[in-house]
This record gives sequence, structure tokens and C-alpha cells, in this order.
Amino acid sequence: MTKIITKEEILLAKKALDNGELVIFPTETVYGIGANALKENVVDKIFKAKGRPSNNPLIVHLKNKDEISKYAYISNEIEQKLIDTFMPGPFTLILQKKNIIPNNVTCNMDTVGIRIPIDEVAHHLLDILDYPIAAPSANLSSKPSGTRVSDIFDEFDGKVSYIIDGGESRIGLESTVCKVIDNVPTILRPGFITKEDIEEVIGKCNVSEYVLKEAHGNVESPGMLYKHYSPNTKCFLCDKEKINEIVKQYKKAIVIGNEEISCYKFYHYGNDLVTIAHNIFKLLREADRDKADVIIIQSVEYHGLGLAIMNRLIRTCEYNYIKRN
Repeated sequence: MTKIITKEEILLAKKALDNGELVIFPTETVYGIGANALKENVVDKIFKAKGRPSNNPLIVHLKNKDEISKYAYISNEIEQKLIDTFMPGPFTLILQKKNIIPNNVTCNMDTVGIRIPIDEVAHHLLDILDYPIAAPSANLSSKPSGTRVSDIFDEFDGKVSYIIDGGESRIGLESTVCKVIDNVPTILRPGFITKEDIEEVIGKCNVSEYVLKEAHGNVESPGMLYKHYSPNTKCFLCDKEKINEIVKQYKKAIVIGNEEISCYKFYHYGNDLVTIAHNIFKLLREADRDKADVIIIQSVEYHGLGLAIMNRLIRTCEYNYIKRN
């Protein structure tokens, strides 16, 4: 159930941001840890609080579409059509940045990820600011993203000045990140807005080869590095037919999937892709607290939202993916 956030809470978050401090706030995707995107020294605090690698860029969150031209260049009709169709919402577009955006936001690249959240709390906060918010997901670097404040509070206790608790995230996966390359939208990080959704609008959409494999060096989108979204417990991604075989190799094996089997502990992640996306990060955190020998996660199909789920889980498991023969 969505929590009611008071005007006073929003104003306290604004005060912290105005003072150059960090704030955790809800969005429709996951929680973000944000700061004034125009202050380089303040943005540095995000990287320090998360332990985030300096080659992993941040996304800049804006209040509305009219703000985009202040911070980035819209270079073609396809970029404009993507903006008109998918913003506000769980969608990030990579654009050529303007000099007003500090280099540490973009890891010294000349592009920046722009997003306009549709979440009501995030919208109200952005609406009363005269600057955008740079914000990655609220989690320690490489750990599962935060979809509930209770899951991330201890990680950031003493590191942020204010936390807005908006209840559980509606979607549970980070935004789709897209860049127009040679006049074709290309998904760099899949999310709730799928390849099929984009194709309905544009007619063609590519998927980066790095969605399901490791990227090196500076990356234009968050979530492209080798290890990401990972609990402390060793994880395997398994096709359903191989799960029992792996369970038998461990005394305390946890399984996350949709068909209960005999194991140390089983977590049901849902029977459809929307539910799985909503549940997967919180279940990874719950399973990690059980201190088992291994967490085995059932794979899903790659189509639609399944591509985004598999993109996260492959990195969760550090590419330990056991496929059916």
C-alpha cells in the first residue's frame, strides 16, 4: 500500500538537498539516492556513499519535458518521439549533454541519461527544486537495488540526511535505458518499457550486445558492469530443469522460483513477469539474510519484460547460469 507523504516531509528533503546533502527518495522503479545534479562536489558524495565505481554514470532526474533542453540536446525526431511517448515514466534516454552537467555525473563522457519519474512523491520533490537530481538506485554498489526502505536503511544510516519512505516500489526494476544510434533506438539496459513497446512507436529497436554480457571501461548506462544486483550469498541462475541437480549439491540451498521443490527454503517470486520483476530484489535481500550456502534462482524467458529480469539476474549470479541441455 502506498504511504501518504506529507508536505512537511517533502520540504525537509528539499532542505537537505539545498544544503548539499544526500536524500533517499522513492520512484516508480526503485528507490534513488540523490543529490543536486549541478554541484560536482555534492555528486561526489553519491559515489562515496554507495562505494560506486567512477566509471558508472548517474541518471539525471527532471521535473518535466520542458527541462530537458536546459541540460541536454535533443538531436533528432526519434529522440523527440521517445520523449513524447515514454516520459514521464520508467524510461531513461541517453542524450548529448550540455556543459551545465558536471563531468562526474557522466563519468567524463559527453552523454547523459535523462529521466522524468512518474512517481507522485518524486514528482512533488522535483517540482519544488530549481535544479535536477542526480540519482542512482539506493543500494551499496553491486548489491540488489532498494525497493523498500527497510531493506536499505542500515546500508545508508549516517550517510544520508533524509529518507522519504514511500512504501514498496511499484515496478521493482530500474528504468529502461535507451540511446538512439544511427537513427535506431538501442536498449542499453532493459526495463519495464520493453523492446516491443518501443517498436510499436518507432518501428525498429535494437538491443545492445552488452545487455546479457559484460561491458568494459566507461559505460553510458548504469547496470552494465560485470557484477551487479548481488547479495553476499553465492547465486546460481538455473533453468527449471536443472534446479534439483544443483540443490542436491548443497546442505542449505535456497530456491527462488515459481514451482516449489524440496530444499532448505523456497521463495515464490510470482507466476508472471510483472510480479517477478516487482519481487525479485526484495526476495534476494530476504534470502541473503537466511545465511544459506547458495541461492538458486529460476530463469525466465527472454521475451518482453523477461529480458530485463534476465539482465539483472545474470549479473546477480556473476554469469553463473546453468542452462537446460
